[in-house]
Amino acid sequence: MKLSVIIPVYNEQATITEIIKRVRAQNLNGVEKELIVVDDGSTDGTREMLNQLPPQVDTRILLHEFNQGKGAAVRTGLTQAIGDLILIQDADLEYDPRDYPQLLQPILEGRAKVVYGSRFLGGPRKAMLFWHMVGNKVLTLITNILFDSILSDMETGYKVFSAEVIRGIPLRSRRFEFEPEVTAKVLKRGHRIFEVPITYTGREYTEGKKISPRDGFLALWTLILYRFID
Repeated sequence: MKLSVIIPVYNEQATITEIIKRVRAQNLNGVEKELIVVDDGSTDGTREMLNQLPPQVDTRILLHEFNQGKGAAVRTGLTQAIGDLILIQDADLEYDPRDYPQLLQPILEGRAKVVYGSRFLGGPRKAMLFWHMVGNKVLTLITNILFDSILSDMETGYKVFSAEVIRGIPLRSRRFEFEPEVTAKVLKRGHRIFEVPITYTGREYTEGKKISPRDGFLALWTLILYRFID
């Protein structure tokens, strides 16, 4: 069994080496892992730091010549992933790789093919920005109404897929609307999403947080769009 960890990166000079270190440090009890780092046109020195990392057999670094968005970076990573399981890992240290065992467990035990790490199921977390929480709750509620699901955190950055599931889904989103698109298409195909509690340490905008109110409206449109088309 092999896990492919896809790490989309854009202007994360302060955290990129630390997140790679933390991911590599995880012992997954016999599950091999590979890291696929996709630099999405960083301009703050992140790319130079990646180029200076010592070569590792378990790590591949892919470069976008210009910024295309998180969705585009994830899609690039998927083209190179060879694992049986695919995990999306943000590079900003908001999500803790020590949560990998509980994220993988439902799939390894045959109870699920898709697992989301929820920030609202009792795991330790730093307080979220109020309007981000409200927006997430609204988008999750709309997801549940449109797709007859009972998710608590559709917008979570921690998503794990059986490779056969994610490779069977045509993904088109280029930016943060990747989250609602992949959720909509997973649910439309009849896969139930298993949620587990995770640790979350949210960032402030002054620390480099990138998602904006505009992304919330785009996520809403994406959910509605992919309810009716594929």
